[in-house]
Formats: sequence, structure tokens, C-alpha cells
Amino acid sequence: MNEHRPVKRTPSLLERAADMFGTDPAAGAPTIDVSGLPEEPVRKGNAKKKAEPEAVFTPAPSPEAEVLDPVVEAAPAVEAAPKPSPRKDIARAAPAVVATRQGSIDRERLAARGMIVPGTAVSGISEEYRIVKREIIRNFAGAGNRPVLPRGHRVLIGSANPGEGKTFSAVNLALSLAVETDHDVLLIDADIAKPSVLEALGLEDGPGLMDALADPHLPLGDCLIQTDIAGLKVMPAGTQHMHDTELLASARTETLLAQLEQGAPGRIIILDSPPVLAASPAAVLAGHVGQLIMVVRADETLESALRDAIGLMGACPHIQLLLNGVKYSPGGRRFGTYYGQGGA
Repeated sequence: MNEHRPVKRTPSLLERAADMFGTDPAAGAPTIDVSGLPEEPVRKGNAKKKAEPEAVFTPAPSPEAEVLDPVVEAAPAVEAAPKPSPRKDIARAAPAVVATRQGSIDRERLAARGMIVPGTAVSGISEEYRIVKREIIRNFAGAGNRPVLPRGHRVLIGSANPGEGKTFSAVNLALSLAVETDHDVLLIDADIAKPSVLEALGLEDGPGLMDALADPHLPLGDCLIQTDIAGLKVMPAGTQHMHDTELLASARTETLLAQLEQGAPGRIIILDSPPVLAASPAAVLAGHVGQLIMVVRADETLESALRDAIGLMGACPHIQLLLNGVKYSPGGRRFGTYYGQGGA
């Protein structure tokens, strides 16, 4: 008599990244304890803020190599009752900023790069980012008995070094979130030195983040592009500025983000960060968000580089890893094939 054995589920990219670097995704909300990692350097005129603990990597010795061991510490006070948006009351105080520029996303360009293509059949890549976005939403909505993560609707997508897929992940995540019924998305290109979000989407350049920070009198709507996807707006990096780190570290950035959230209680802000080990603004941006997704490229990102990068990003209270560039075995999952099959 054959014994029925349950089929083991293939882990998601978040889970596989956590497993690869020694974190525990089953511990509610995987986090990275940076208490034992190198401290963020203090910049002139900008005292370093103490990192808020949540999900952080703690170095732990292992017989073969050091790994990142999850430690969950006490979090700041949060709302007791979960809400779809923890900022509804604030958002009602002022009308939403209206984008004055329009743009159409280049679907053919997305398809050529293996990215999510809006309006097409479900694919493997779109299913992978569905899993990622559900985790992000649960973190700030308080779903699954989780506490509401402060400022969790602001998500920074980063990587230790260039070429590891942070922009690829930021754009795909924004496209996946844009179809959510209860949310809309603002994708901000915060990689000032080498912006690539507009190029990936096929949108025209113009005023953006740095212009809005440098000139408080510039109408904010002029720095936004409403795409032909109703739930997706894009803010370009804007004009390069010799004091970009200082502007991003100023109170003006927090004021700007608050203005972008006004009148839009369901808004999720995705920021494409500069590579952490290549540009100083990344560590500053970490202090303005509630979640950080560190993109790890399979077989390329070194643990030492990842450790150094996470040590600089301690201002963000919740850090997770996303595995990119994975090659599945023949027996691995094939997301998207189910939707193209007849029958159930």
C-alpha cells in the first residue's frame, strides 16, 4: 500500500535568501541585527542617529563560516489595532499632490529584459514578486498578528554593489504593487549619481527628487510622472547636486515624503537606492523608511560585502534579503504555467 506523502513547497526568494545567509524567515518577521556590525560613519554636520531595532543581522560564529543570525528585539510603540493604512487620519489633512506630467510605459522594453509586463498573462517573475509584495504589505498593515511596522509603507530597495539587481527588483515590485486594489505606488529613483528607473520603464526625464529638495518653491506635481498604469506614479532622480547626501539627510526630505503621502492613505513609496558600498546617500535614505529590501545576487554577492552594507544601513528598523538571479533546477517550481492550462 502506497503511503501518501505531502509535497514539500519550494521556498520563496525571500526565504531562500534568508536561508543562504543564516536568517530564520519562520520567526515571524525576519530581521537583521546590526548591533555587532560596523557602525555607520558620522558625517560632518549630520550626527548619526541610533538605529531602531527590528529585523537585523547579528554575526554568529559557525564551524564553516560566519552567518547572519536573526535577533528580534523590542520594537517601538505601535498601534494596537491593525489598519489597512496607519496614516489615514494624517492623509485626510490635505489633498493629494497631482502629477502634471504623463508618460506611457514601454512594455516591449520590459519584456526584452525579462521583467513584469503590465496587462499580460501571469508569468513566473510576476508570481515571485506577488510573494514579495504580500510580505511587505503584511509588515505595515499588521496582518497575520504582526504589529504595525512604523513607516513600513516606505520601502527602500538596495544592494551592496552595482549590478546586483536593485533597480530590476524596485521596478518589478512597483509594477506588482500598482495593481493592488487598496494601494497605489510612487516609485522614486533615489540613485542620484546613476539613475536608471526611467530608462527601464521608457519614460522621459525631467525634474525630480533632487530638484524638489533643492527648491522648496518648485511645484511638487512637476516632479511626478503619472504613468498609463493608474496605480503607478514615478519620481525621477532629477538634477544631480554636489550636496546630494546633505540634502537627503536634511529635514526637507522627511517633509517632502510626508507631502507625497498626503491625501493618499493607501500609498506605498518604493525608493531605488544607490549601491550601499558605492555611494553615501544610501545610508541616509535608510533613516527615512520602515523597510529595507537588500537584493542579493546568487553566486555573486559576497557575505563580507553584504555584512558591511547592512552595517551601514542600521538606521532602518526592518531589513530583509531578496535573492536575485536564481537558476532553478528542472524539478523546481514553474510559476505561471498553471494559469495557461485548461481545466483545474
